[in-house]
Amino acid sequence: MNIFHSINDFSSTKKTIITLGTFDGVHIGHKKILERVLQNTDNEKYESLVLTFFPHPRMVLQEHSDIQLLNTINEKIDLLEKIGIENLVIHPFDETFSRLTAEEFVKTILVDCFHIQKIIIGHDHRFGRNRTANIDDLIAFGKQYDFEVEQISVQEINDISVSSTKIRNALLHGDMTLSNEYLGYDYFLTGNVIQGKQLGRTINFPTANLKIEENYKLIPKNGVYIVKSILDQKTVFGMMNIGFNPTVNGDVQSIEIHYFDFDKDIYNKSICVSILKRIRSEQKFESVDLLKEQLQIDKKNALAFINTL
Repeated sequence: MNIFHSINDFSSTKKTIITLGTFDGVHIGHKKILERVLQNTDNEKYESLVLTFFPHPRMVLQEHSDIQLLNTINEKIDLLEKIGIENLVIHPFDETFSRLTAEEFVKTILVDCFHIQKIIIGHDHRFGRNRTANIDDLIAFGKQYDFEVEQISVQEINDISVSSTKIRNALLHGDMTLSNEYLGYDYFLTGNVIQGKQLGRTINFPTANLKIEENYKLIPKNGVYIVKSILDQKTVFGMMNIGFNPTVNGDVQSIEIHYFDFDKDIYNKSICVSILKRIRSEQKFESVDLLKEQLQIDKKNALAFINTL
């Protein structure tokens, strides 16, 4: 996949089949659109192109936006590459860009920069300054500038309106079944393993402490989860706690993973943690011994679930 960090950096000798949007989560609704883009480039006469933006427009246009995103920009790149997109343009979104009129956007970007042959968009797409232009305006521009417009209906997206907002809400409630169903993959966290307080080692539950650099990445609801990672090219299961470690009076949120049957040193390594299921809420125990007993129960429940996979 060719990656361009500005619209102006893009160049190609072929006409393009385009879709655009933030694509946060690259969920099953997005995939319907992306697959349609690829279907239109099968004959190699045209190239597929996705235009997305970073930062997220809401981060720029809403002064106190606290939006949390399903993917970091690098995670989004990986997901789009796996789908088979040929060209990804990640344009820096700013107030100047947001003030482009719909026609300026179509003429200077879609037509002049991207040499558009066809644009494929979702059922609710709006664009241009203040998002005032809609599908009818786009069709009119298509006739004016000689490109095709195809709209994906809600019915085609699994007869449900899958949205990044619905997935965010599911994660904030710890509902991994719903979020993973809508995503079409297991929600995952990517970060570096850092040194923690090493309490886990004292109770035979050593943990890898995950530090996520991107503060905009959505962390699911506090609690204990069943997870898996690829470590040393092997699938390793485990359980993860997201929370404040109230039993030992912790006051900073941490993400700690205890892997089963894995004892290699992974300090300072980048790992990806896929979240399969939530076991329970985080709770404060009267003693560390009681915490250890609960962890044994959690492990037993996690292994029972893993054996069903």
